[in-house]
Amino acid sequence: MRVLQISNKAPYPPNDGSSIAIYNMGMGFIANGVDLHVLTVNTKKHFKPDNEIPEEYRIKSHYRSVYHDADVKMLGAVFNLFSKDSYFVSRFCFKEFEIALTEKLKNNTFDIIQIDGLFMAPYIALIKKYSKAKIALRAHNVEYLIWERHLKNETSFLKKIYLGTQTSRLKQFELEVLKEVDVIVTITDVDKAVFESLKCNKPIFTCITGLDIEAYKIKASEVVKPKTIFYFASMDWMPNQEAVNWFLQNCWPEVLKAVPDSKFVIAGRNMPESMLKLNLPNVLVIEKVADSKLFYNEHQIMLVPLLSGSGLRIKIIEGMAYSKAIVSTSIGAEGIAIEHGKNIRIADAAADFSKNVIELLNNSAVREKLENEAFAFAEKEFDNQKVVSKLVNFYNTILNA
Repeated sequence: MRVLQISNKAPYPPNDGSSIAIYNMGMGFIANGVDLHVLTVNTKKHFKPDNEIPEEYRIKSHYRSVYHDADVKMLGAVFNLFSKDSYFVSRFCFKEFEIALTEKLKNNTFDIIQIDGLFMAPYIALIKKYSKAKIALRAHNVEYLIWERHLKNETSFLKKIYLGTQTSRLKQFELEVLKEVDVIVTITDVDKAVFESLKCNKPIFTCITGLDIEAYKIKASEVVKPKTIFYFASMDWMPNQEAVNWFLQNCWPEVLKAVPDSKFVIAGRNMPESMLKLNLPNVLVIEKVADSKLFYNEHQIMLVPLLSGSGLRIKIIEGMAYSKAIVSTSIGAEGIAIEHGKNIRIADAAADFSKNVIELLNNSAVREKLENEAFAFAEKEFDNQKVVSKLVNFYNTILNA
């Protein structure tokens, strides 16, 4: 099987949710004998040098990236109002990628062309012009759903108006794309159910993001900082900022009152200036984490207090693989068949969220049991080669139908 995987973010290093999802699936394809070709946009905001890519992945994936400045610009956002396109999507449409994709399609025959994320869907017409491959949309999220959820919590009137317009356009585009592709690959069954509720009649297959579980068993540090809770994510993503602010305002004062020597660490790339300037008791903000394995191993309790979003929080499955005790909202843990009280704690109300965090800070036996159950679940469910082999079998079924 020959697969072309196209994406709007360079996958290596896999240091955020979407790049982990793209890179790990690529490695899973290779491990399952797929002849893989990867063509990706390498954006200014998330730029990743080609020369840092491991040689094995670069060669076996026939890797190529195309640079593009896809940053949100005020002028572009304003002018977009006079078009019918979604500004979320149009930022990733540019001539250089069209040329690279055309060249790739003219020089190769593919069985499957997998579009990693909705934002590469504008290239479907070009794909159909030069290829007879089956087109798969790997939906990392139900994109419009993220913004619909966020709008419920947005307090700025002007932002609500603008984002309402963009969300409506995004939803319309997403619905049209569902008609244009041959198959849909969701990351969670929750997203699959959403697409089915939209009367999508295309084959849909759920393929969670897998991990190299063995790599997570190796401890980078034996020194654990006591009484530490942490939030670790890409901080340029709006739902992550919203989650941290909610916890700081509604939970942290109660946690600190109950456990005065506890510390809250906020970490992640592209930290907003407002968070870098935070001056709160026992709160530490880290913009650049040099070694994510070391960071996970050093801190005790992982928080995922998301209020909006869709798809899978890959940081949760990473956290479980690192044997972390995790407290999450229902939205944060959405799409993973975990059990509250067994391998994770789920709480939506601020008082309940705080209560769970406080208990795990104060009760090491309860915390350690949760850590062990989290890893056992990850080991059983997230092995990357096994996860991707099921998708390869699904693609073979589609090709042989």
